[in-house]
Amino acid sequence: MPDQPRVVLLKPLITSPLIEVGEYSYYDDPDNPTAFETRNVLYHYGPEKLIIGKFCALGTGTRFIMNGANHRMDGPSTFPFPTMGGSWANHFDLLTVLPGRGDTVVGNDVWFGNGATVMPGVRIGHGAIISTGSLVTGDVPDYGIVGGNPARLIRTRFADRDIARLLAVAWWDWPAGGYFDHNLDTLCQLCALSAVPASIVPSATIVGQVGVGLSRVSPAR
Repeated sequence: MPDQPRVVLLKPLITSPLIEVGEYSYYDDPDNPTAFETRNVLYHYGPEKLIIGKFCALGTGTRFIMNGANHRMDGPSTFPFPTMGGSWANHFDLLTVLPGRGDTVVGNDVWFGNGATVMPGVRIGHGAIISTGSLVTGDVPDYGIVGGNPARLIRTRFADRDIARLLAVAWWDWPAGGYFDHNLDTLCQLCALSAVPASIVPSATIVGQVGVGLSRVSPAR
């Protein structure tokens, strides 16, 4: 990015058909950030995909462990004997039917702290925050804040009704250009407890769901 050599937009860099990244999502790393696809997405042999939404911020060292890292656990050993070759290669059954949870999916507007690690098949909701050093082994709800090893839900960023309104607005899907730029300031007023004019909502079907500012504090759950 201009004047920010350690920050790269990810979408133009992705070459693997098994990785999808939305517009404006970026990765920050002082050491070769353009190598994200090979250095930060590990054991990615398919068919599972890594899907990252729009407007996500990935701190240095954010890593995604994919299903290729798994070993079978239902046999006499977890060791992948066939990979050693020779007569051991005849036991290819030890590498098949690996346990898996499907695609790893990250919603829109997700912030990853430095050194966060996401395990295979995890689904992270829109607007979530993944704290520095977290090991995410389970799904994260929309606008949830998680931290720790394994990561646990600390709290949600807003009350349930406000989360529902943000999901209804789905600002990340607004068309780029004048419409988005004009309404970005209005969107930010949500966090200042300001009213949200119905005119900023693209779909008429959700106009009635928006119009109250967000509560800054929500209970832990």
